[in-house]
Amino acid sequence: MEKSAITDFGQVRELSTPEERFNPFKWYRKMREEAPVRWDEERRTWDVFGYEEVKTVLDRKEVFSSRVFRDGKSLFENGLLNLDPPKHTQMRDIVNKAFTPKAMKDWEPRIQAITNELLDAVEGKQEIDLVEQLSYPLPVLVIAEMLGVPAKDQRKFKDWSDQAVAGPANNSEEAKSEQLQKQQQVVGELYAYFKEIIELKKKEPADDIISVLLQASVNGESLTEEEIVGFCILLLVAGNETTTNLITNAIYTFLEYPEVYRQIKNEPDELLPAAIEEVLRFRSPVQASFRFVQEDVVLGGKELRAGEYVIAWMGAANRDEKQFQDAEQFVVPRKPNLHMAFGRGIHFCLGAPLARMEAEIVLKEWIRRYPDFRLSADFTLKPLESTFAYGIKELLLTV
Repeated sequence: MEKSAITDFGQVRELSTPEERFNPFKWYRKMREEAPVRWDEERRTWDVFGYEEVKTVLDRKEVFSSRVFRDGKSLFENGLLNLDPPKHTQMRDIVNKAFTPKAMKDWEPRIQAITNELLDAVEGKQEIDLVEQLSYPLPVLVIAEMLGVPAKDQRKFKDWSDQAVAGPANNSEEAKSEQLQKQQQVVGELYAYFKEIIELKKKEPADDIISVLLQASVNGESLTEEEIVGFCILLLVAGNETTTNLITNAIYTFLEYPEVYRQIKNEPDELLPAAIEEVLRFRSPVQASFRFVQEDVVLGGKELRAGEYVIAWMGAANRDEKQFQDAEQFVVPRKPNLHMAFGRGIHFCLGAPLARMEAEIVLKEWIRRYPDFRLSADFTLKPLESTFAYGIKELLLTV
């Protein structure tokens, strides 16, 4: 049976409460020790936890296909993450034109300017919700400008993104059906939105990614309108959700490790890039990736059959003691730090350089303006409702 949405993978029973979703690491450790590859009968899915096993799943594209969503009902069906070579290669070659090192470098002044504008807007306030006022709007504004869509629609983008990564409340058919209906509504709204934008760009091309994709081709082949919409959806959701969580997770972790933060703020130019890499490992914004088994294979001593589904838990692999010394600790600098927060191989995140640049600019400016901060007395931990995207809904800080 083909999967049509994240909903179809069900609610992971071990991560059903907010506390478990925010601290899945104890469960990850237990699974790495007892069952690094396990079959979940309730969800009809393999879960993979060990570093080497996850690495194998992400690397062996000929065995573990990315064509997970295949029935026209998923947000991501026409996106890069749901494609295998040769189609993936062709599409990635085209979209790479918008993500060259020079193109990313050109965005640096604009990202700094947006960061300054957002922080200027809260100047003088004693309490700041980092998510609402900085880590959420920044990546949304950047992605909106890159795509060439109106920044005024940013609240829509946030709502769409949150819904796209949410899972069902539980494994009941009623909960799955309800969540699937919500995701279907998001699919329809996003497709209608971007198709309208594409029609405008056809008539009036500009200096933005959609215009670039409309005009680009490789070996005489251009992207279809459906593929461009699919890429826009992926960039909107992935670029928004993951960067927001990276920035928020970093500040939360700095509070949790004050001695490490003291070193970082004293040497930000030297230590901040390494700190961002460690946040990516320690609290990966994306905890898992989906795959479809193309041929029978043995993994971690288990026999996986063609036609079965796999979830590679990168968040668990990034805490594997066999790969990382003191894996449960936040260590800066950590060398080497071969985390898999951005995936691996042909599906290594296209926007990784952008996310790293945004995080470094924002965190450096935050530390410059607010070197000392603490959790507000009103702060309540509210983890995201997704088991695949990792972060918190708000972060109230006293500055």
